[in-house]
Amino acid sequence: MDLTTQYLGFELKNPIVPSASPLSKSIDQARQLEDHGAAAIIMYSLFEEAITTETETMNRFLHQQDTGFAEADQGFLPDWQDFSGGLEQYLENLRRLKEALDIPVIASLNGVTPGGWLSHARELEQAGADALECNVYYVAADIHQSGTQVEERYLEILHTLKGQIGIPINMKLSPSFSSVGNMVQRLAAEGADGVALFNRFYQPDINIDSLRLQPSLHPSTSPEALLAMRWIAILYGRIEGLSLGATGGVHSAEDAIKLLLAGADVVHLCSTLLKQGTGQVAHILRGLCEWMEAQGFESVTEVRGNLSALAIPNPSEYERANYVNVIDSYSFSPGVMV
Repeated sequence: MDLTTQYLGFELKNPIVPSASPLSKSIDQARQLEDHGAAAIIMYSLFEEAITTETETMNRFLHQQDTGFAEADQGFLPDWQDFSGGLEQYLENLRRLKEALDIPVIASLNGVTPGGWLSHARELEQAGADALECNVYYVAADIHQSGTQVEERYLEILHTLKGQIGIPINMKLSPSFSSVGNMVQRLAAEGADGVALFNRFYQPDINIDSLRLQPSLHPSTSPEALLAMRWIAILYGRIEGLSLGATGGVHSAEDAIKLLLAGADVVHLCSTLLKQGTGQVAHILRGLCEWMEAQGFESVTEVRGNLSALAIPNPSEYERANYVNVIDSYSFSPGVMV
């Protein structure tokens, strides 16, 4: 059974790639993921805001330690060089992962400013990252900002990075673009090596007792993978040389198989690993192999794209026809009056 797949210029031993999660903070857990069959690993995200805030705090409390204490000797307060910040810890963890693992290690960066994207991307490349995933988590809350301006933000980030770093770049996208296909095509033309569809935008919640906003985290569910499945099926075979990664809602071998049939090069796992443990990688791989054997497939290459929009008799099933068919097929529960 040949499970190999091409992704971001790498030949991976299979299409299962754990996505950004706290698991990559632990060398032992990362090793477990590799031992269970993970073909590559994407590190947890490095957030520019967190680095900036930490730097400003460090400057206020340590770099300016003599303010108000001119008579104190140099040992009065700790030396800022004795502290390891979030950026240094991330880079060190990246180096340790590279030393511990034989599979590709992909760094994840969530920037805010052009300078932050560029400087941190260079540092990640220098620390040994095999590729960079740009986690452009951007909510277009400015009502005066047009859709074109939002798209240009993504393209400018990619353009800047492609001119300054040499490792492959994967763009993790939101599903909120007015034309997902056109956006992906423009990113490919700008030099993107791959796209991950789709980023999950965690929604804030309201606490009705305290009358305050509160963060909310709800793990993904399998039906969420259908959104990525649709767009990967539409994009498959239309943009040469661009890797397609499916992320969000992959919990079982069945979920992974559907995405491969749609045309995904890899499927990313996150919530299922946090809930079920690192052994879920092996469980999904076993399910994939058993299904391939039962269906008579000898390689993932034979599976990929079999049910893409280019392969099925009626491609409109991925578009409006699906909506019409779903509505027509709905039936009311017994006893419900119409």
